Amino acid sequence: MSELPKTADIVIIGGGVVGTAIAYELAKRGVKNIVVLEKSYLSSGSTGRCGAGVRQQWGLEMNCRLAKGSVDIFEGLSEELDYDIEFRQGGYLVLAHSDSQVAQFEKNITLQNSLDIPSRFVDKDEAKEICPPINTNAFIKATYCPTDGHANPFKTNFGYARAAEREGTKIYRYTEATGINVENGRVQAVRIGDDAISTPIVVNTAGPWSREVAAMAGIDIPTYSERHQILVTEPVERIFDTMVISFQIGIYLQQVPHGSFVMGIGEKEEQSQNIRASWQWLEFITKELLDILPILKELRIVRQWAGSYNRTPDAAPILGEHPEVAGFFNAVGFSGHGFMIAPMTAVCIAELITGGEPPVDISPLSADRYDKGELIVEPSVVG
Repeated sequence: MSELPKTADIVIIGGGVVGTAIAYELAKRGVKNIVVLEKSYLSSGSTGRCGAGVRQQWGLEMNCRLAKGSVDIFEGLSEELDYDIEFRQGGYLVLAHSDSQVAQFEKNITLQNSLDIPSRFVDKDEAKEICPPINTNAFIKATYCPTDGHANPFKTNFGYARAAEREGTKIYRYTEATGINVENGRVQAVRIGDDAISTPIVVNTAGPWSREVAAMAGIDIPTYSERHQILVTEPVERIFDTMVISFQIGIYLQQVPHGSFVMGIGEKEEQSQNIRASWQWLEFITKELLDILPILKELRIVRQWAGSYNRTPDAAPILGEHPEVAGFFNAVGFSGHGFMIAPMTAVCIAELITGGEPPVDISPLSADRYDKGELIVEPSVVG
């Protein structure tokens, strides 16, 4: 590890996609003395274990705006970062299984279209055109947005990190924050073992360890980690481009650029840092999956892994400066959706820190909403 600086304008704890994106956006705004601390390697946490889908089909305006803004950034991000993040827009096909879901999706589409998100209903015939092998008996209707897509999470993380470093950001890998000094309700320094970096601003982007990092500053945030699992198949010739997703079943799957299928499904898990894969989950997903796409029964599974969703009680992130400690900012608790809204989240946090006006009002995502009883209720999430 190279020698740590004695001072920094901003210290970001966590080197995943959210942390490095915030570093980059701050550097773009002229902040020079930025330090990112990553206790392992870049993408070692949730970023490197996620499905990396990017969708705009949400049921709340704030979430639609965060997602639409992120897609707008994703579309030009490879060029901006001078690094190919493999962003592809094959769309999302969202399955409805009941009349109540269809009614909710009608409301969603009206909202999404009002925000220039080009989603629409498709019948079973058009759904089969979009995804030829789909079992049309497994759903009653679907929605589709052609500008939804997928990116490579590793390359996105690395691209942001490289671009931030070009602008002068210092990223310290294998360097774990061990404490945060707070005096008179303000951040003073970050401790790394016996060393310390004096700083007025800390940004918590620690993902599965977000609660522990907040606790270093004497703050209790209601985030917790929960295991989620993914599998990948052998690569085959292109079958379809879209992401297929069901909120009711909790399943998502897509064929990535090199031909493999990547898929996951939510199941009830205890709060823990466990990221070991299980054979029970493998049996569970294959049963649900083959009802939707029977053709996949012929594919061989190459590997399976697990990662952590950093959850909150309302499955919405905690964003912004914490009301109890000046200079301590959170960008945590994304509940499985951090990658897809990372670009616009980074813009909003960078604007808050530098005194600007975030393009999306993220004040409802403040940490004190739980004390106020003002929880976010999003109708369109995968469990």
